[in-house]
Parts: sequence; C-alpha cells; structure tokens
Amino acid sequence: MSPGEGAVNLMPRGPGGLDRGLSRVLGRWRPLTAVHDPGKVVLDLAAALAVGGDCLADIAVLRAQPAVFGRVASDPTVSRTVDRLAMAGPSAVWPAPVRVLLCRPTGTAG
Repeated sequence: MSPGEGAVNLMPRGPGGLDRGLSRVLGRWRPLTAVHDPGKVVLDLAAALAVGGDCLADIAVLRAQPAVFGRVASDPTVSRTVDRLAMAGPSAVWPAPVRVLLCRPTGTAG
C-alpha cells in the first residue's frame, strides 16, 4: 500500500462521511464558478499532512495519484481556498471539523 492509499484509509469518505460533512459545512465559502469544493480541498490537505506533508504545496503528492484521490485542486486553488476560509475567521475554520465530527455516529464499544 502506498502512503497515499494509507491516507485514504485515514479519511472516511462516502455517504455520511467526513468528505460530505466538510462539503456541507464549508459550502458557503465556495464561489459560484468554483470547480473544487472547499470541503474536499480541506480533506485533501489533511490527507497530505497524514502522509508527511508540511505545506500547502505538498498536496501535489495526492494530485500525482488521481486513481486514488480523484481530482485534486491546483496549488493556486488550494491557496485561494485557505485564504477565503482564513478571512472568514475562526467561525469558518475551527468549528467546521468539530461540527462534522460531533454529528458523526459513533461506534459501539466492544
């Protein structure tokens, strides 16, 4: 398994997953003409960090594996998305992942 595939296992996707939750919460910061969803951009950044990235440009590791990650935003798009969310302040950036995680069903203790 490649590091990229390992990151996919760390990021729950699909119906009711983290990707959908982030897309729903961060959707209001998506420009009308945008191709990339802010939720997916944030999730892709988290995956890049999970495989050892330490800056926005490290998302290129994911972009190099389209079969695993699908379409990944360009560096300028990632930068604009992060800027847009940062300008919105803490209400956009911090609570969104917390709200998504708090709304996710929990597993039962074994």
